[in-house]
Amino acid sequence: MSLPSARIALLMTVPPLLWAGNAVVGRLMVGQVPPLTLNALRWSLAFLLLLPLGWRVLREPRALKTRWRHLLLLGTLGVGMYNAFQYLALVSSTPINVTLIAASMPVWMLAVGALFYGVQPQRRQIAGAALSLAGVALVIARGDPAALARVQFVAGDLYIVIAIIAWSFYSWMLARPPAHLQGDGQPRVQDGTASRPWDWSETLLIQVMFGLVFALGASGLEQASGAADIRWSAAVVAALAYVAIGPALIAYRCWGLGVSLGGPALAAFFSNLTPVFAALLSAALLGEWPQWYHGVAFGLIVAGIVVSAARR
Repeated sequence: MSLPSARIALLMTVPPLLWAGNAVVGRLMVGQVPPLTLNALRWSLAFLLLLPLGWRVLREPRALKTRWRHLLLLGTLGVGMYNAFQYLALVSSTPINVTLIAASMPVWMLAVGALFYGVQPQRRQIAGAALSLAGVALVIARGDPAALARVQFVAGDLYIVIAIIAWSFYSWMLARPPAHLQGDGQPRVQDGTASRPWDWSETLLIQVMFGLVFALGASGLEQASGAADIRWSAAVVAALAYVAIGPALIAYRCWGLGVSLGGPALAAFFSNLTPVFAALLSAALLGEWPQWYHGVAFGLIVAGIVVSAARR
C-alpha cells in the first residue's frame, strides 16, 4: 500500500485531534456546564453557524415532511444521543478511558449489521473486533485482567457504551439509506436556476435540526431535575465555541473529504488516533497522565483494525 498524500493525511488527522479535544473540553466543563446542557448549547450554536451555508434546504418543507421520521431518528442517534451520553460519560470517566472504550466501535458495528441488516461478519472482522474488545476490557479492568471478574463499572463507562451503540445504528442508517434518500429519490434544493442534491452543509444542518429535538428536551429535563446553573466565564464561552466549530463542523467536513479521497479503510486507522491525542491532551491540560495499560490497550485496538482490514 502506498503512503497517503500529505493532503489526505492532514484531512484524516485533523478530525481525531479535534474529537480528542472535544473529550478533554467536556471533562474541563464538568462542574461548570451540566453535560446535557453543554450538548444542547453546542448543537444550537452549530446550527446557527451552519445556517448561512445550508439555509436553502429549509425552503423545501415538502422534502422534510415526507422524510421526517427517518431524519428525526438519524438526528437523534447521531447528534442528540451520541454526544449527550459522551458528555455524561466524562463526568465520571477520563477522556483517555472514554476514547479507548469508544474504540470498541467495530464490535458494535458488526453486531448491529448482523442482527438488523443481515450482514454477517467475516472471520477477520471477528478477530479484529476481539482484539479491540480485549483492549477495551483492559481499560475497564484498569490493567488487572483478574479484576474483570469483580469489576464495577463507573457510570461513565456505561454511558459511553450507550453512546457508541447509538452511533453504530446511526452509521448503518447512513450506509443503508432508504430509497427516498438515494438515487432519483434523494431530496434536492433549488440553487439558482438548477436543482441539485443536498450538499454536506445542508445534510448536516438537517441532522442537527432534528437532533436538537432530543438535545433540547434532555437539557430541559436536566434543568428540571435540579442541575446546577452554568458558571459563565470566558473559558466556558471559549469551550462552547470550540466544541461547536471544531469537532462538529471542521472535523465533519475534513473527515468527509478525507474519506472520499483516501477511502474508508485508511480512515479507520486514522480514527484510532483519537485515544492517542486524548492521552496527550489530558496530560497537558488535565494532568491525567496515561497508565501502562492505556498503551497496551491502544496497541490491541490498532492490531484489531489491521487484522480486520487485512486482505488475503
